[in-house]
Amino acid sequence: MASQDVLSQTTRLASSSALLQVLFRAVTFGLNAFTLRHLSRELLGVVNVRLTLLYSTVLFLAREAFRRACLSGSTKRNWTKTINLLWLTVPLGVFWSVFLGLVWLHLLEVPDPSVVPHYQAGVVAFGLSAVIELLGEPFWVLAQAHLFVRLKVIAESLSVVSKCVLTVVLVILYPQWGLHIFSLAQLLYTSVLVMCYIIYFGMFLGSPEATKKSFPVTRMKALLPKVVEDETFLNWKEARLTWSFFKQSFLKQILTEGERYVMTFLNVLNFGDQGVYDIVNNLGSLVARFIFLPIEESFYVFFAKVLERGKNVKDQKQDDIAMAANVLELLLKLVLLIGLTITVFGYAFSQLALDIYGGSMLSSGTGPNLLRCYSLYVLFLAINGVTECFTFALMCKEEVDRYNFVMLALSFTFLCISYFLTHWHGSVGFILANCFNMGIRIAHSTHYIYDYFKESTYRPLTGLLPSPVLILVYVVSGVITVFSEVFFCCDKGWMARLIHISIGAVCFAATIITMFCTETKLVHFVRSQFLSRKPKE
Repeated sequence: MASQDVLSQTTRLASSSALLQVLFRAVTFGLNAFTLRHLSRELLGVVNVRLTLLYSTVLFLAREAFRRACLSGSTKRNWTKTINLLWLTVPLGVFWSVFLGLVWLHLLEVPDPSVVPHYQAGVVAFGLSAVIELLGEPFWVLAQAHLFVRLKVIAESLSVVSKCVLTVVLVILYPQWGLHIFSLAQLLYTSVLVMCYIIYFGMFLGSPEATKKSFPVTRMKALLPKVVEDETFLNWKEARLTWSFFKQSFLKQILTEGERYVMTFLNVLNFGDQGVYDIVNNLGSLVARFIFLPIEESFYVFFAKVLERGKNVKDQKQDDIAMAANVLELLLKLVLLIGLTITVFGYAFSQLALDIYGGSMLSSGTGPNLLRCYSLYVLFLAINGVTECFTFALMCKEEVDRYNFVMLALSFTFLCISYFLTHWHGSVGFILANCFNMGIRIAHSTHYIYDYFKESTYRPLTGLLPSPVLILVYVVSGVITVFSEVFFCCDKGWMARLIHISIGAVCFAATIITMFCTETKLVHFVRSQFLSRKPKE
């Protein structure tokens, strides 16, 4: 596949993913806002921190390394061996689910049954849901490797909507069920997710469309583990790369979910405070899930396909290097400007957003300061996502192994800083520690990118330098909206709130207009690659 075709499909995948995520998540956003007014903070803390951490840890340890290894390189490979390797995620998931389930049941503090009933059933259900989701892993990797634009997002969105609808229904009809509500909803989520993939591939394989695309798998039976005569069961090169990524993924999981591990194992916050923190964290990470994650996942595939892993810049095809450098520069500029916009305007509108979303439970206390700090953290998330997706797509096995030692030191430092900052600054300390963590990771990735391109004429890191005029507009907009919040928000009535929103809208419009005037190359890239409905030449 030509590099331009890969870029075309990748940008279509990212833009479609982001758009569909916004449409489907808008529904769940409203449903969650309703649910917040009918549940205790303690119940939310156990579900969203304790049980969700169990689920995400099992999934991350069981599949993250396999995904990265199996998505590296060309789609022209022995898919039978790759599928065999991917099915190893299921027994690995069973092991982690049982092991961590016992830890959650017997080593961690058990919530008060009168406040949070049916905790044990919740642990079993969330562990089981992770194993169910792993049954769809071969389908997910095939879809991602072949750039199926809508399947992944539609499957995830339908499963999320199903989960939220069931949660709301059960909260209204059977509020006394406690964790049974979220256990059933979680099992429905993973079941719908896996069934969407199975149904799609059942219809797709063997169809004229699959034949036209020369799809490497022709029957559903080929997606099951299979022993090939006179050949090894696995591709050992992929297996060794998987092991390297596994060591790295273990450390990355600590960095990604570090604050939840500190909350869960060190009890620095009670379940109620954990609930508020997690709600604010989820609200603050909406843009990261809607925009940054689709871009990171899609362009990881792009860089892995266009450039060859482990080769330096001189040994790559120069046309491919030019394209990759240009795309990286513009992606960095895009996520930087999105992150700066959220940081500047998020500070002055955090309290208003929380009051509208969850009422006084969120807008009073530490909630607004948490969301303000998270607005800054989003900027770090934006830059780190793009720099790491390029770095991980190009690192050879030895470089991945060396990076594991960096991650080990960073993991230990992050956990220590989280613990101490939380004692000094409460739940805000978690976000400050995450900013530090992301800052170090960004420094490592940008150093790798600089070294990679230093023997060429390309300097993609200039994408991190917005125009001085745009920076000035950001500063002025930030000052104006902060003063607007002081005078008009948020306890002076709805008319004052509308004035505050109007001032913010004017400042936002000025920022966007300045962006269009000063970042013309980026605007052309977004229009031609993300927004265009026509096939790219």
